[in-house]
Amino acid sequence: MNGGPSGFNNAPVTRSIVIASALFTIIFGIQGRSRNLGWSYQDIFKKLQIWKLIVSVFGFSSTPELVFGIYLLYYFRVFERQIGSNKYTVFILFSITTSLLLEVLALWLLKDPSLNILTSGPYGLIFSSFVPFFFDIPVSTRFRVFGLNFSDKTFIYLAGLQLFLSSWKRSMLPGICGILAVSGIYCFILLKTVLAIYGSSSSTGSSRNLLGNAPPYAVRQMEGNYPAPLSSMMEPPEDAIATLVSMGFDRNSARQALIRSRNDVNAATNILLESQTH
Repeated sequence: MNGGPSGFNNAPVTRSIVIASALFTIIFGIQGRSRNLGWSYQDIFKKLQIWKLIVSVFGFSSTPELVFGIYLLYYFRVFERQIGSNKYTVFILFSITTSLLLEVLALWLLKDPSLNILTSGPYGLIFSSFVPFFFDIPVSTRFRVFGLNFSDKTFIYLAGLQLFLSSWKRSMLPGICGILAVSGIYCFILLKTVLAIYGSSSSTGSSRNLLGNAPPYAVRQMEGNYPAPLSSMMEPPEDAIATLVSMGFDRNSARQALIRSRNDVNAATNILLESQTH
């Protein structure tokens, strides 16, 4: 499994975030002010140092956090390629803003002295990205080491776990808030999908019962009034093909994947990612 073609091709927003994180971390680290990147409840509501919220989003407080954080940001560029830079920018703004609000609320409710200053870095964005990573990115390969089952997604989870535990409570809270920031939306979408499927199956069952009770000639007459369903081999729309090509996939492979997925771009993306390992 990989994030598509190497480099930041078709991922300009991710490139900007990675560069900003590296610059903020290095500059504050050279000046010996890495701890100033973090923020506390008192900084925002008593000292009114709002600038700390902005700075803390980009700069990591230590070099190990920077390494694992940039690695994860670089991998998650696959989402920008999948949904486009504009929508990905909206996802970034929503995840960062929501996670910051949750962090402020958590500090106010917990009043834990050990959480006085939270660790800095784009934790909200990184851990929010783990939610679509869990639901939308398929497992390409599985393997066993010393009797334990692993997959190609394991390395991403291990990097996230290292970042999550890097500063203990000071990093765990931002990580949890990042996950919660997007989990609510996914739960809502999942519930909506389940209800839609349930409603569709109920409707289908009712129509079958009606047809089953009708005489044969009536069924034939009803079927004759409606055209046959379109074939799944319908030519995919050009914009869907262009979307997959912009993510770095071959045009012919993108077309075949869209045909197999009945023009569902997300499903076609998963098919292409899975086929890269075969």
